[in-house]
Amino acid sequence: MELVIARPSPYARKIRVALIEKGIPCDITVDNPWLQNPRIQTINPIGKVPALITHSGDIIHDSKVIFEYLEIMFPSPKLIPINGTERITHKQVEAVCDGICDAVVLIAMEGTRPEENQSVAWVDRQTRKIYAGTEEINKRLNGKQSFTSMELGLAEIATVVMLEYLEFRFSEFDWRPQYPTLSKLISQISQRESFLETKPVGQTLPQH
Repeated sequence: MELVIARPSPYARKIRVALIEKGIPCDITVDNPWLQNPRIQTINPIGKVPALITHSGDIIHDSKVIFEYLEIMFPSPKLIPINGTERITHKQVEAVCDGICDAVVLIAMEGTRPEENQSVAWVDRQTRKIYAGTEEINKRLNGKQSFTSMELGLAEIATVVMLEYLEFRFSEFDWRPQYPTLSKLISQISQRESFLETKPVGQTLPQH
């Protein structure tokens, strides 16, 4: 299999973490979707990473769909609960974390525009999403070490990926003092091999 990624992408990182946790061999190809004619455009019509090319040549894109595919095809170790209520909890946490990352990306892209053309209102709107989303994740964790009875699953992976992406791209948000439970979670999980091997690395953003 081949996974096409961008190194800073939190969405691609979720999949890379899952691949390592499940022990799935996979070639990693680094692309830059912001450059002209990137390879990802020929794989995913939306032009977004990640995209997975399976052994049979099928192409799967969108991190949520890829994660589900890996869970179905490589069920051990399980990263999404079977229990319906717990499963929804993990998927809901993933949705909020992805929304936070979306807002960070939009702020970063706004910062590539000439300063006189940047919208303060737009940045403020995205910033509110980041703060509100992080508060929601903290409430859902509710002082525990994991979101459900599953010690490590999609919810924990999505949360730690999101928090480390905040520190990578939106460091002005010093969330750790405000959310000690989230800080403890990231301390517990971020030292796993799957996270150490996939830390975000910057790539060039276009200037508009």
